[in-house]
Formats: sequence, structure tokens, C-alpha cells
Amino acid sequence: MAGRGSRLRPHTLTVPKPLIPVAGKPIVHRLVSEIVSILDEKIDEIAFILGDPAFFGEEVVESLTELAEGLGAKASIYRQLEPKGTGHAIMCAEPSLEGPAVIAYADTLIKADFSLDKETDSVIWTKKVKNPEAYGVVNLNERDEIVELVEKPTEFVGDQAVIGIYYFKDVGVLKNELQYVLDNNIIHGGEYQINDGIKRMLADGKVFKTGTVEEWMDCGNKEVTVETNRKMLGFLAESGATLISERSNTQHATIIPPCYIGDNVLLKNSTVGPYVSIGNGTIIENSNVKNSIIQSQSVVKNATLDNAMIGNHATFDGNFTNVSIGDYSELK
Repeated sequence: MAGRGSRLRPHTLTVPKPLIPVAGKPIVHRLVSEIVSILDEKIDEIAFILGDPAFFGEEVVESLTELAEGLGAKASIYRQLEPKGTGHAIMCAEPSLEGPAVIAYADTLIKADFSLDKETDSVIWTKKVKNPEAYGVVNLNERDEIVELVEKPTEFVGDQAVIGIYYFKDVGVLKNELQYVLDNNIIHGGEYQINDGIKRMLADGKVFKTGTVEEWMDCGNKEVTVETNRKMLGFLAESGATLISERSNTQHATIIPPCYIGDNVLLKNSTVGPYVSIGNGTIIENSNVKNSIIQSQSVVKNATLDNAMIGNHATFDGNFTNVSIGDYSELK
């Protein structure tokens, strides 16, 4: 999670993308919790690869430490100070690369219900897609084993796209192969890639299989993040999760579910929902809001919002609809 999330600016100018809340919970918290539920076993350690400490500072470290410890694991913090690719990022956590492990990119959310095959050497998590030519996909043999990774194939080789989550029975094997990639300066797209380590494992006869998720939800930019928020609220509502805080306050307001309403939110003379997430301490007054994300400690007045994303400590007062306002901004 070392990237700066430039496609989600202005929201990532002050908050790292994996800590942007979706349906009231940071992306990385949701992702890690979902992975842990699939593994269904005790997790000893969760290692986070962060970027420059000037941006990924102590508040970020504290949030991630709380996440790991809440799952009964030790938190380890590593830094990738230069953007040298996924393979290089993983090797920044070299002291933690031993035994069974999952490696995940912390900018997407998933919904999955499958049994992880822990006897195979590795499992690459995938999602069936309608346009495989737009993705990196896996090529399977007659035993449903992965024999090849193909980036944006021009001819059909399969429809299972790689989503960026991997299980290794012994991640030390990947570590050795990535060390070879670094030592021999094997670069693709100007960076050291995890795929080059995986391809070396495949060439050595290691058995890779797929674990296919039901949903793969992107949080790369404002539009898809709002859409992911909509889907996640729907899933949570179906599961019976409590989404509206008892410490929220409504005054002549209507909530159309599903919505997430945080602590100390004030809704006054407004209609909110469906598919709205509102962070702690935000005030919504004389407004109609649907299909939107509004973070914490913000004020929205006299607004009609749809497909909107408003950051923390922001003020919005106006007649715009499709907006994207970062933290500490004001439109009056």
C-alpha cells in the first residue's frame, strides 16, 4: 500500500487511499478482514508495506497496528521509498517472507466464499470477466492448474482475471525467485514485477491454482469508489449488519436504506439515501443526498447530491450535484 493514489485525488492528498472509508470502514480494514475470514485460521503477523513516512505517518501506523492486533496478529511496518514495482515492494518486507502467507494489493475490495486449497504451492485469486483482453488473466490446463500468466491477451486464453491477491504455501520460495529478479535486473514496464517471480516458480514446476471471488470492487478513482460504496452497502444490508449509529441524530429527516450513518451525525430537514455513507460528526442540513460518500466532520447544506464524494472537514453549500471535494475544502 505504498502508492499515493493519484487517480483518487483530491481525496488522497491527505489520506492514503487504502484508509479511505467505504461504507464506513477503511478499504484496507475491509480487505484484510475478508481475507482472514476466508483463511479461517489464526494469523500470526500482518505486514504492511508503506511509502514515505512524511505521508504514511504515525496516524497511519497506529490505524494499521490496531487493525492487526484486533485480529490477534502482530503488525510489522515496512517502507518502499521508491516506486520500483510490486516485486520490489514485496521484497521490502523480506524479514517477514517465510512460511504460508497471503500477499494482497490494498486498493480493491472483494466478496468471496471459497475454500482455499492450502495443499497446492500457490493460489492466485481471480474474477471471471467479460472482457479478458483488458486484464491480466491466467491460462489453465486440463487439471485447472495455472500454466501461464498473460497480460491483456489479444487472443482468448481464459476469462479469469488476476485481482492482486495471492496465497503461497511457503512465501520463502517467492522471496528467492524475486531476489533473483532483483539481482539480475529483470524489469518490465520499468519496474520489478511479482509476475516475474511467479513465472520462475511456474517454470520450476510449482503448482498454482485459482480461487475465484464473487465480487471484485475497484477503489481507483472517485466514480468507481462511489459505485463500490453502493455495492458494499447492499451486501452489508443483506447480511443484517447494523449500519446506522444509535448516536446519530435526525431532525425532520428521512433515511432511505441502505445507508451507513456514523456517530454524532446530524441530519436536519434532509432526505438521505439510498446508498449513502456519512462519517462521524458530519452535518447534513436542508439537503437531498443519494449514492454518495461524505466523510467525517464535514458540513453539507442546501445541496442536492448524487454520485458525490466529499472529504473530511469540508464545507459544501450550493446547488451542484456530481461533485468531488477533498479534505478541508470549502464551497459556499
